[in-house]
Amino acid sequence: MSFASGQPDPQPEAGTDPASIESSPSPAPAEAGTDPFEAVPHALRDALARRGFAQLTAVQSAVLAADDGARDLQISSQTGSGKTVALGFVLAARMVARGTTPKGPNTLIVTPTRELAQQVKDELAWLFADLRGVRLDCVTGGTHVGAEQQRLRRMPSVLVGTPGRLHDHLRSGTLDLSEVTQVVLDEADQMLDLGFRDDLLAILAAMPAERRTHLVSATFPPDVRALMREYQREPLHVEGTALGVAHEDIEHVVHPIETKDRYAALVNLLLLAGDARTLVFVRTRAETAELADRLTADGFAAQPISGELTQVLRTRTLAAFRKGLVTALIATDVAARGLDIEGVSTVVHFDPPMDGSIYTHRSGRTGRAGQKGRSVLLSPKGAERRVRRILTDARVRPTWQPVPDAATVRQHQRAAAEAALRGALAEHAPNAAQREFAERLLGEFPPIDLVAGLLAKLATHAPRAPFDVKSPDAPSNERASRERPVREPASRARFGDRIRFKINWGGTQGGDPKRILAHVCRRGSISSQDVGEIDVRAFSATFDVAATVAAEFAQRVAGRDSRDPHLVIQPFPQHGRPSADRDRTNRPSRSFGRARFGAAHES
Repeated sequence: MSFASGQPDPQPEAGTDPASIESSPSPAPAEAGTDPFEAVPHALRDALARRGFAQLTAVQSAVLAADDGARDLQISSQTGSGKTVALGFVLAARMVARGTTPKGPNTLIVTPTRELAQQVKDELAWLFADLRGVRLDCVTGGTHVGAEQQRLRRMPSVLVGTPGRLHDHLRSGTLDLSEVTQVVLDEADQMLDLGFRDDLLAILAAMPAERRTHLVSATFPPDVRALMREYQREPLHVEGTALGVAHEDIEHVVHPIETKDRYAALVNLLLLAGDARTLVFVRTRAETAELADRLTADGFAAQPISGELTQVLRTRTLAAFRKGLVTALIATDVAARGLDIEGVSTVVHFDPPMDGSIYTHRSGRTGRAGQKGRSVLLSPKGAERRVRRILTDARVRPTWQPVPDAATVRQHQRAAAEAALRGALAEHAPNAAQREFAERLLGEFPPIDLVAGLLAKLATHAPRAPFDVKSPDAPSNERASRERPVREPASRARFGDRIRFKINWGGTQGGDPKRILAHVCRRGSISSQDVGEIDVRAFSATFDVAATVAAEFAQRVAGRDSRDPHLVIQPFPQHGRPSADRDRTNRPSRSFGRARFGAAHES
């Protein structure tokens, strides 16, 4: 069932049972004088009032209208739209006090990353504060296993966790899921894309067949739809905000740049942002540290966040970012999953995202909770076609603008200094000592020179001088609006041309398609969708990489890897490939087809 907020009902995907998707009008807004929380479970209303809720979001209203208490839900809504509270409405009905001999949780929520798991747990904690006997806990990678085992012995009724750590507790016998009556797979598309499929299947297999299974996903690619068909019963599709709707409060801007000017463009953008929080996205973990170090050397309060940080350091970094002590956070896509930080004014795509869904998740870190935000993509020269395809897939119509040059930055700094001075004069009356000091200065300098000098001092209170950077010639927005969007089928765009590589890791050394894929994606900073067939032999393996990223991939893997220095990746010679007859001692041990699932790690 689709309860879209002002959006047309989605069409059933190919292979979907039409009976599982019904159409119904969107829930009508509450009339004047009616209670906007009338459909909310009674035990949760006081918590909403304490939290300052005045009305429900589109996805929250849609879920309340759709939920019949029995059927499974497929919830499609963008980041920052209130999905977690909507889930709480659905789960509350089965939030019962634990019996005298509980075996384990009755509600399980699985998320792809540590930050998202903690965020979901914290959000449900205040929502369920008035439910007696309900205890929540969270288990994730990067934390002390022994401490988690002790907490699990207290039998939390609601457990939130990441797939790998949940599976670890299952295998060690410290987690029993035999009493689970409802499970939520939050951001299912990302969990599958990060390689958690095997962990998810093991978790689902450990639960009773009679349960409610809810999926939450911004997108529903084929892998997620396959999961639905296997584990959900007569699901209802609830659409809170269609793809792109959650971006109404975000201004989307593209700056064409020369590749060599990327850093200069970023510096100018950060100077324009001033003390406002900015989230900068790069592709690899190594780049987070390198870029943060360079910005710090230039005087910016910048810090990296990636999967290489310990949980303690990640927590401290995020806390500093929330408080404004750090104003530029440099992140990878995986590390930023689940970040819910209010007041992020700008998201900068220092490296263009891999596809439209990643752009959606990145830009959704700003413009949250009704605030305005800005998403800025730096488009290297020659990448315009790919950038346009990504934005078209994300259903975003950006404004193409020249990158801010030094004159623009200085003008902005002068205007900000004037506004700051006016605000200070309006808010604070000078005391006697300050007035005496002002009189002495006026006796030494003409008033106009004194004020001008003060404004100049305020305007130059910045980490460094701006760069005089220019954008290459770019199409006007008028021309861009007339151009027909470039759309290529995913199979052709990614695998119309492919380059084969070889790695000296085979089945006899413990290599399998999943482990090899994880190594290839991490080391080459590519997506699992850019990797084709993986052919594992006894002492080596070959794999295909989409030609669109093969050149960059080859450069990244050319040197020794710090983690696995003995593994060598090199282009596979297309001529003279050994035949099966000539390579009987090194015949394939297994094949993965078009590898879809990425590295099984938690960032």
